[in-house]
Amino acid sequence: MIAQRLRPLIYAFFCLHLLAGPAAAVEPSEMLADPALEARARHLSEGLRCLVCRNQSIDDSNAELARDLRVLLRERLTAGDTDEQAVDYLVGRYGNYILLQPPLMTSTVLLWAGPGILLLLAGLGFGIMWRRQSRTRTPREEFSDEDRALIAQTLGTKDVR
Repeated sequence: MIAQRLRPLIYAFFCLHLLAGPAAAVEPSEMLADPALEARARHLSEGLRCLVCRNQSIDDSNAELARDLRVLLRERLTAGDTDEQAVDYLVGRYGNYILLQPPLMTSTVLLWAGPGILLLLAGLGFGIMWRRQSRTRTPREEFSDEDRALIAQTLGTKDVR
């Protein structure tokens, strides 16, 4: 009986917990006092990859290295760096891999064009396979008069058309 009364509260707790999950990475001790600088830092950190978690931004990651990168980014912004300078500083230290969306360069062309090339190759393969199957099919031949007479005799009918 008590469990039935608490069920809505338990569901509400779990729903709120799921909604608050991604925002829990940035700790209050890391946040800047200036709301404009903090907004810039949050915006920039959403585009930077956590080097431990791989496919998660440093804004969402709870890893110690992600925390250090968030603090370093905020230090650069409070020192007066522009957004581009702060990101360039981190790219200089960690390479383009730190960017969740790396720039289009000769070293990243395959990364950007790879899915399109694979899709094109798959379409080409299916097209070739379809053409080969359509060539191997033989058209249905018509029965000769002798064949029809034999079929009619076998079935015991007069004419097969």
